[in-house]
Amino acid sequence: MILFEKFGFTHTGHVSIAVSSVSVSSSANAPNPDASRLGFFLLSEESLLQVLLEIQQNPHFCVLDSHYIQRLFTFSDLSPPPLSRFNRSYPVSSPNEYSLFFSNCAPETRVSMNVRTEIYNLDRDSSKDYLSAGLTQLPSLYTFFSILYLAFLGYWIYVCFTNKRSVHRIHLLMAGLLLFKALNLICAAEDKHYVKVTGTPHGWDVLFYIFQFIRVVLLFTVIVLIGTGWSFLKPFLQEREKKVLMIVIPLQVLANIASVVIGETGPFIKDWVTWNQVFLLVDIICCCAIIFPIVWSIRSLRETSKTDGKAARNLAKLTLFRQFYIVVIGYLYFTRIVVFALRTIAAYKYQWVSNAAEETASLAFYLVIFYMFRPVERNEYFILDEEEEEAAELALRDEEFEL
Repeated sequence: MILFEKFGFTHTGHVSIAVSSVSVSSSANAPNPDASRLGFFLLSEESLLQVLLEIQQNPHFCVLDSHYIQRLFTFSDLSPPPLSRFNRSYPVSSPNEYSLFFSNCAPETRVSMNVRTEIYNLDRDSSKDYLSAGLTQLPSLYTFFSILYLAFLGYWIYVCFTNKRSVHRIHLLMAGLLLFKALNLICAAEDKHYVKVTGTPHGWDVLFYIFQFIRVVLLFTVIVLIGTGWSFLKPFLQEREKKVLMIVIPLQVLANIASVVIGETGPFIKDWVTWNQVFLLVDIICCCAIIFPIVWSIRSLRETSKTDGKAARNLAKLTLFRQFYIVVIGYLYFTRIVVFALRTIAAYKYQWVSNAAEETASLAFYLVIFYMFRPVERNEYFILDEEEEEAAELALRDEEFEL
C-alpha cells in the first residue's frame, strides 16, 4: 500500500486520477498477475483501523476486497497495451477526510507508472478549491498576521529611532527578525492562495522556504544572543556561546532541507518518514541548545552579585533573565507540544485552528521579548534607592534564582 495524499472533502469533493505508461512485471512464479489485484482507493481515518484489523486477521487478505474502502479503479480498467492508460474523475459524496492509496496485492509483481492526481472541492461558484477543507482559510490567516508583523516592525523602528542612545546591535537584529517573519508570512499566504486556486504554488514555495530559513536562523540566533547578554550587557561572546551558535545554525540548515523535502514531496516517497524524524530530532536539539546560554547568564549574574556590591542592579538583571527563561520555555513548549496536540485532535474541518494558535503564540512571544529588551534610556529596573538595595541583598541570598 502506497499513501499518495490525505485530503479533507466537503460534499462537493472530487478526485481525478490519470495513469499512463503502466508497466507490470512479475517473476517466473507468477507469470500472469491478476489486474484486479492492483488499484486505487480512498480510505477514511475511521475505517483505517478496521482495514488494518482485517489484514491482521488474514495476512493474505487484499485491501481492495474490503467493505470499508471506497474503490476507485483497478488495473483491469486500463486501456489495452501498449498504451495502458486510465483517466477518470470521481465525486466524493460523503464529506470526510480521506487518504488516497495505491495497493498492489499481486504476489511477486512490480509496477511502474506515471500518476497525476487532482484532488479538490467545488466552491459555491463551481470554482475548484485545491486546499483541504480544513486549510482553505490559511491564505487569509497568513495575510492577517503578515499585516500585524509589518505594523509591529514599523513601531519597533519608531521606538529605536526615538531612543537612539540606547539602541544596540541586538535591536537591529530583532528588527531584521520581524522583517523576515513578515516576508515569510506574505510568501506563505501567496503560496497557499495559488495552491487553493490553481493547485500549484507558482514558485512562491521557493521564496517561502528561503525566508523561512532566514527567519528561523535569525530567531534562534536572537534568542541565543539575548540569552548571553550580547551587545547590551557585554560586547563579545565567550567560546562556549560561540559553540552553541556553531551547532544551532548548521542544524537549522539541515532542518530546512528536511522541511523542503517534507513539504514538496509526500508520503509516497521512500524516505518521507525518515525526513520527518530528522526534522523532529534537529528541532528538539536546537530547542535544548538555546536554553544553555540563558542558564549560563543567570548563574554568572548570581556569582557576580556576591562580589560586586550592586545587589539591586543584579537582582533586576536576574529577574529579567529568569522571566526570559520562562517565556522561551513556554513558547517552545506551546509551539511544539500544544500545537501538535491541536493538530492531532482537531477535526479535519478545523485544521487551520492549530496554525492560528501557532501564529498567535509566536506573535505573543515576539511582543513579550521585544518589550522586555526594548531600547529605553531610563530602564525602570535600574532606578535605585537604599531600601531597594537592602531588599535586593536579602533576595539574592535566597536560592530562588537557582535553576
